[in-house]
Amino acid sequence: MPKLDVIQEVQLRAQLQNLIQQHRDLDTAIHSLAETGTGDQLQLRRLKKMKLDIKDKIQAIENMLIPDIIA
Repeated sequence: MPKLDVIQEVQLRAQLQNLIQQHRDLDTAIHSLAETGTGDQLQLRRLKKMKLDIKDKIQAIENMLIPDIIA
């Protein structure tokens, strides 16, 4: 993978922080719905899937930012 320039790295880090916040917000929403019992199962499954998708995006960006060093 080619080395990122400074602007690309800054943009990726900003996107990463945004995704991390979205992940936290979804986690809070899922726990709130589960505890209160107001959310239906379909809604909870959708939120959990969204959370997993965001986690995958976070991992992809982290992999771009952290160089793969073979020892």
